[in-house]
Amino acid sequence: MTLNSENKRSSAIPMAIVAGLFFILGFATWLNGSLMPYLKQILQLTPFQASLILFSFYIAVTFTALPSAWVIRKVGYKTGMAMGMGIMMIAGLLFIPAAKTQIFGLFLFAQLVMGAGQTLLQTAVNPYVVRIGPEESAAARVSVMGILNKGAGVIAPLVFTALILDSFKDRVGTELTAAQIDEMANGLVIPYLGMALFIGFLAILVKKSPLPELESEEQDEEHNKGQIREALSHPNLALGVVALFFYVAVEVIAGDTIGTFALSLGVENYGVMTSYTMVCMVLGYTLGILTIPRFISQPTALMISAVLGILLTLGILFGDNNSYAIANAVLVPFGGAMLPDTLLMIAFLGLANAIVWPAVWPLALSGMGKLTSTGSALLVMGIAGGAFGPLFWGLTSQATSLGQQGGYMVMLPCYLFILFYAVKGYKMRSWK
Repeated sequence: MTLNSENKRSSAIPMAIVAGLFFILGFATWLNGSLMPYLKQILQLTPFQASLILFSFYIAVTFTALPSAWVIRKVGYKTGMAMGMGIMMIAGLLFIPAAKTQIFGLFLFAQLVMGAGQTLLQTAVNPYVVRIGPEESAAARVSVMGILNKGAGVIAPLVFTALILDSFKDRVGTELTAAQIDEMANGLVIPYLGMALFIGFLAILVKKSPLPELESEEQDEEHNKGQIREALSHPNLALGVVALFFYVAVEVIAGDTIGTFALSLGVENYGVMTSYTMVCMVLGYTLGILTIPRFISQPTALMISAVLGILLTLGILFGDNNSYAIANAVLVPFGGAMLPDTLLMIAFLGLANAIVWPAVWPLALSGMGKLTSTGSALLVMGIAGGAFGPLFWGLTSQATSLGQQGGYMVMLPCYLFILFYAVKGYKMRSWK
């Protein structure tokens, strides 16, 4: 056996473990798209209140990202992964008293804990993708992990619907009695208990697995602050952080509010709607892998994504909720469901959003040199957009005569900024 084949074999098990963790991260993240409308129906929430379900999940990134990095430096990457999954297990168990009491604040707290656990797991698992195999194939591994993450987003709503929603889909659009609300809320207990126990079991397996430990470096706090200031002096990096903030905002709006909007339109299987968006994202991700940079450049791909996002947003805002032309042309011939055009255009946003993240990263880090790791940490903070995008969607939904449909206007400035970054922002090397 050659040395090269031995290296490949030795990295196969760790890569399989990491792939499984990326799937779990995607599953837990995109489960929110089904949970949000389900809780809205049970607890009789306004669009703004429903958006807090996403806000409490994604805001955890904002204040746990840096502490997570500190934890990893203290305990190591493998233990950090197990700890992150342990926190996620606790979050799953917190859904049980939340469901039993139907206290909205407990659901939000469970979401907050789930987001904190995910952040720690993300902080620990992401470096493995780059460093566990050959550097020249790192981009391919990142792409595979991205597809696994979004693929989990296709499956999670289907599982949620099969285990929970199918029993109660006949209650969409009806006024629920107290007994029906209790029954629907209790339907969350067994699935979340099962998920918590499964994640806890995997945490033990990861801790005892043959994952090699990666070296972590202790860093001086003052040195870190100086590097952050220096990194932000590069416009392409600073504007890239803003672009990713807006990108994650529209990604989460498209993926996690589509079910709530479907519920408002009386769609029975609202719980599976996130799967439509995720299928489009996987398709877009695959197209990006096949075409960039072979046929189109990263800036061009980013520009196309932004323009497509703007056009689809306008189509959603001015579309007719009683029109089914897209479904008749695309879904019905293949046995798909009859869904309104506006709903399907939200799903198509997944296609527009898919390659924004992988396109912005290299453009934002171009020319950063020794500041690359600091710049990467700042770009990760852009995930906080997932907290604020749905929040403003919920506020706008209540403030406009179009209701939830009108809430999607908050995506226009987001896509316009991404377009600016694709045309000019990434080229800027000085603020003067």
